[in-house]
Amino acid sequence: MLGPEGSTLYEQSGFGRPLKEGVRLSSVEALYLVYRGRIELPGFEFDSLLAHFSDDPHFLRSFMVYRDLRERGYVVQTGPQDFRVFRRGEKPGKGESLYMVRVLSERDLIDFTVVRHEVQATANMRKLHVLAVVDDEYELTYYEVKIQKPLPIDAITKTESVCGMLASRSVLISASPESVYDTAFYGKRFDDDRIILSTIESLALMEQGVLTVENNGKIISEAEYRSLIHESDAEMEQKLLVYQHLRSLNYIPKTGYKFGHHFRVYLGRKMHSEMLVQAIAPKVTLPMNSISRSVRLAHSVKKKMLFGCIDAEGIAYIEFGRIKL
Repeated sequence: MLGPEGSTLYEQSGFGRPLKEGVRLSSVEALYLVYRGRIELPGFEFDSLLAHFSDDPHFLRSFMVYRDLRERGYVVQTGPQDFRVFRRGEKPGKGESLYMVRVLSERDLIDFTVVRHEVQATANMRKLHVLAVVDDEYELTYYEVKIQKPLPIDAITKTESVCGMLASRSVLISASPESVYDTAFYGKRFDDDRIILSTIESLALMEQGVLTVENNGKIISEAEYRSLIHESDAEMEQKLLVYQHLRSLNYIPKTGYKFGHHFRVYLGRKMHSEMLVQAIAPKVTLPMNSISRSVRLAHSVKKKMLFGCIDAEGIAYIEFGRIKL
């Protein structure tokens, strides 16, 4: 707590929270002001004050982010995430905050349900949600995180019924002009006469009642086919849910294996895919360094990186993108 002299720090630079008795500083604010020589605390130098706060394993990361934002010219206050950051040139009482910042380490596990709720809360306040990630060498990377709501596009054409033959775990169909390959971009050309459907495409078409599959002259049921492919694809269920949802919007998901993700997604008859999508099952977490690799790769091929997160509320597409503050 600073006495009346702290009012100047608050009025000029937005440090602390004003109270009747003076100005209350958070721990990172106090350490930063000592670091910059703007206040003195009896019995403490910078090193001893840092040591005093270091029982909190999160503290040094928070301080590094706070210092970086302050030295970029932002006024920063604590909460309601870790920090709220005002627009440059603005401060409490004379402007509004622009970012809500959550501080993480590169090895923190990301719980997508938590992220979804935090991002939504930030959006409800009309702010931008930012993750400030501190790596093991205390370098900082900022990510903007937002919930994308893909809008449906016009259907290419109606998908007609088709019969196929089981081939290992995939399905071969005729390459007739009316095939689902030509009309709705399902499958890949096997040769001049045949189209091969992936397991996810086959199961999705079976669930729609569009595809009938035969095996040695016998029609196999959707349940039988599902059981068959589940043995070789532990992620089948979450992939199928996201695949079906994207198809319901008339998007065209194709395997994203070459990019290290579940799907690359085309919006209509476009030459290049526009996004990479990873399906995330309920309660699944990913380390932040894994997400960082995904974002870097997506940006390198000029695509958006979305995580299709499945929970009790449905599917939410959470986009992570690197930003410069």
